[in-house]
Amino acid sequence: MKLKLFFPLALAIMSVETFSQGTTYIDPSELPELIKCLPAPPDSMSAAFNYDMSRYIWGKSMRSDTARVAMVKRDAVWTIDALLSSFSEAFGMEITKEGTPEIYKLLESSILTADPMRKAPKAYYNRKRPFAYFGDAPLSADDEEFRNEGSYPSGHTMRGWLAALILAEINPKRANEIYRRGWIYCENRVIAGAHWQSDIDATRAGASIAFSSLQLSSEYQKQLKKAQKEFKKLNP
Repeated sequence: MKLKLFFPLALAIMSVETFSQGTTYIDPSELPELIKCLPAPPDSMSAAFNYDMSRYIWGKSMRSDTARVAMVKRDAVWTIDALLSSFSEAFGMEITKEGTPEIYKLLESSILTADPMRKAPKAYYNRKRPFAYFGDAPLSADDEEFRNEGSYPSGHTMRGWLAALILAEINPKRANEIYRRGWIYCENRVIAGAHWQSDIDATRAGASIAFSSLQLSSEYQKQLKKAQKEFKKLNP
């Protein structure tokens, strides 16, 4: 098994976010193991995989919408700044390291904490991405670097749905808009051809597991209060 896992695991490690030297709230060894929490990806002969195929076709049909394609490509950028920029309108204000340092720190450290949860299942299942499965080029050039990295679970979805949950905790009055944007952010990975629908569905659950774990961290709770205080100060 070690020989089987080594190569995909190395790819997963290579793709780890390099945007930050920030802290984490929970040691990775203390986080729930998604391999034990979530089901395996659908078998290629299953009804669930047929649904994945139909959603891939739907995603390609959405590429005639130029505005949506532009959003999909923006959402594909693998940086904390791009992620938070995607959510700024729904959140009701721009989220930046300079302008909202406490909110930024909360999101950055939370994502760094949750990110390791996806590595083991990505390496274990090493599921082929849709665009690679069909021999296509990815819609976004940013996804090309992930061609040989497992599709399940989705790293973008883990970040996007976790960000939505946290931002709604900071600004509950905009929860509807934030959750809607989070849903679209995850759905855009299907339109991009970078993930199967079942990847997205399972990873939303994985992000929710990460969010629940964060609630138990006293350091997370301290930073959450700072972020909420900062938000109220900027939105009296």
